[in-house]
Amino acid sequence: MRQLIEQFLKFGVVGVIAFFIDFGVMVALVELCHMDAVIAAGISFVVSVIFNYVASMRFVFEHREDLSRRREFVIFVILSVIGLVINELIMVGGEWAFTQAGVNYAGGPYYMGVKIFATAVVMIWNFVSRRVWLDGSNR
Repeated sequence: MRQLIEQFLKFGVVGVIAFFIDFGVMVALVELCHMDAVIAAGISFVVSVIFNYVASMRFVFEHREDLSRRREFVIFVILSVIGLVINELIMVGGEWAFTQAGVNYAGGPYYMGVKIFATAVVMIWNFVSRRVWLDGSNR
């Protein structure tokens, strides 16, 4: 149990850094480049996944001996793409909900709150899926 808690805390640190990368890139793209929030969220998510792979596989999870690094990366990307789909569905759902309520979604801070919710959901998916399919210490 202690090992699981330590691993989750490390995952949390990597996740917080990845969140700031994800959130910062998204806000910069929306506010400075006037990009659509849903597209910006997708781009920022991909940038954070690259960081997350390097940091997670170095500091959080142990390499599985039965997986090559190439296969490990492919699985990580597949799990991340599923996370991206979850992220984008929540962002689109939030945009739809605020638009239906008559709120200018792209012009206000609403997309940020939706992104925080999306991040929490995807964080749970990421930890559980990576622990099940990638973590060598879980074998």
